[in-house]
Amino acid sequence: MKVTAKTQEQNIPNNQNRRFVFESRADYLPRLLMSAVVAAALFALHLQGRIWWCKWDSPLFLWSSDAWSKHSSQHLFDPYSFTHILHGLLYYAALFLIFRRRVSLTWLLFFAVSVEAGWEILENSNAIIERYRTATISLDYFGDSIANSFGDIVSCAIGFFVARKLAFWRSLLLFAFIEIVLIFTIRDSLLINIIMLVRPVEWIKTWQTGG
Repeated sequence: MKVTAKTQEQNIPNNQNRRFVFESRADYLPRLLMSAVVAAALFALHLQGRIWWCKWDSPLFLWSSDAWSKHSSQHLFDPYSFTHILHGLLYYAALFLIFRRRVSLTWLLFFAVSVEAGWEILENSNAIIERYRTATISLDYFGDSIANSFGDIVSCAIGFFVARKLAFWRSLLLFAFIEIVLIFTIRDSLLINIIMLVRPVEWIKTWQTGG
């Protein structure tokens, strides 16, 4: 019996046949859940008292380039959006290691977006905001706007898909590249942000202020 590639593909179990693709009706469930998670997160941020948009500027300005101005974290995107792209790179790598392609791409994206949405709620809690204000140089930080949090979630999803496209080593190089660019352009990065939030280092704080 002649076995063709098509015959071999038909013999593969359905759940393996559709690894990391958007072609099954079952993929609609994680999409719906993902939309619900994002909507719930934005509503939770509203209940926390976060504003919808930068109160100093027009919604026409989707990007704010100054990471240390009052517009930072208030527009849809800003330099810190790149740190959320890095979140997406990390989430994809972690989920890939955990599930080893046993779960479809839409479910992996759902998990990544859910974690990011949860972080946005936590990051904009009064406790974390106060931590940023006392442990870092973000003295004027009063939380992200809701639009900015949505942009952060979108940035995370972008990073997720970029990681899938680039695979591990090129994703690692991209991670290092973005970190270096952020360090030289805004004197901050994802790793520095984590360090300053968890265990502040005085000389980093001095360096960020230009001292």
